[in-house]
Amino acid sequence: MHFDNGFDDFEDDMSFSPWSQAEKNAAKAFEFYENGQMDKALVAMNQALDINPANDRWHFNKALTLDAMDRFGEAIEEFRVALDLNPSDAETLNCLAVDYTRTGQYDLSLSTFEHIEKLKPDFEPCYCNRIITYTEMGQHDKAEQMFYMAQQINEECPLCFYNIGNSFFIRGNFRKAIWCWEKTASLEPSHPQINYRIAQGYWNMGNTELAWNHFIEELKNNPGDTDVIFDFGLFLLHNGNIGSAAEKFGRILETNPSHAAALFYLGEVELNCNRPDIAVKHYSKAMHLDRRLAGPRFRLGQLALSQGRINEAFGLLASELELDIQQCDVLVSIGQMMMQMGRVDYAIHCFLKVSELEPANSINFLYLAKALILRNEFEDAEQFLDYVIELAPTNSLFVTEAVKAYLVMKNYNKALLAITTAQRCNNDLSFRRLKCLIKFKILTAGIKERFVYLLKRRKTIHRF
Repeated sequence: MHFDNGFDDFEDDMSFSPWSQAEKNAAKAFEFYENGQMDKALVAMNQALDINPANDRWHFNKALTLDAMDRFGEAIEEFRVALDLNPSDAETLNCLAVDYTRTGQYDLSLSTFEHIEKLKPDFEPCYCNRIITYTEMGQHDKAEQMFYMAQQINEECPLCFYNIGNSFFIRGNFRKAIWCWEKTASLEPSHPQINYRIAQGYWNMGNTELAWNHFIEELKNNPGDTDVIFDFGLFLLHNGNIGSAAEKFGRILETNPSHAAALFYLGEVELNCNRPDIAVKHYSKAMHLDRRLAGPRFRLGQLALSQGRINEAFGLLASELELDIQQCDVLVSIGQMMMQMGRVDYAIHCFLKVSELEPANSINFLYLAKALILRNEFEDAEQFLDYVIELAPTNSLFVTEAVKAYLVMKNYNKALLAITTAQRCNNDLSFRRLKCLIKFKILTAGIKERFVYLLKRRKTIHRF
């Protein structure tokens, strides 16, 4: 996707004509584009097109400029205009399909790529870029199919290895992802952010040393890349290197004081250092800078609840849930706090959402069951407690809590069955004690039922 200067065929004797002026404007647009001055490039390109709107390459160049400005919807319109003038241009069709993917119009993207394949079967980018489309759609088998089709045309395409590496990464196959990205790095050492991606792969594999090395390598090549600096800060914070993490977030704020996420994580640094008052200032500023940023309300709500400000904590946490957060650990934590505040409906909402995101999360099912018990929905609670026993039969803490929940519902038989099943895997002393308690409960419940029966019978006899 290269900017086409589109003015090589003009003759010197036209130097004073309107067409010559259009040519000069197009040349200026090309220079501005190459220098990264996209606003000026767009103005110059529009001036050229005002004189000669029938030049398909200039519409193509305008679309590329709009792409560089992240104005993908407008770029799509320009690519369409270029195709009206030159319908079979594979490069324009390819760029249009890529922008359809960028804007989530996957059906249009795939149909455009398939059209290119019919027009020009050996046009490798139409397979290479389709890897991205299928990856975003979650159709990873088809993404791999496109990779192998592209390989038949150009087995040394660095972008193909990069794209299929992203597919492996999303699927959690970090080893394969790293192999693909390292292949990209060997074919094209200057590929944008390639060491950054490799660092992310090693980080997810738990290899902190190699992750650190690749973060450093990326920053040597691109010291001002905010995305890399930010993620490196997260990596350092995650690994307990608090001072270095703070330096990274601070460096971002030096050039961009309105970077809300960096402010939030500076708050995390201060909270780690047991300076909650300073942390609150960072969280509050981050929240005001970016109303859609997840995290600040959660932390402010936690701190408010710890200080007994119940209404404030509830408001903040309820607002956090409106952001449609997907982090299960945060949702579970909010659910626990909602239960602590007596907001059982909100707690159940959190736990149900986690059950959709992580269908095998035992601790979440335990919390969900306890919340349902508070709402007297015993049948549903029992179902989730059964899941806990099924998923974690050897976890003494989970089993014990599940059994206690059964006892609260006076379902002694389920409690006895659960503890007996757990004992087959782990004959823990606490299990034996709990089993004795259950048997005692069953015995006393039986005596009580017999006593109530006899009392009713006596009243009946007395009545007659």
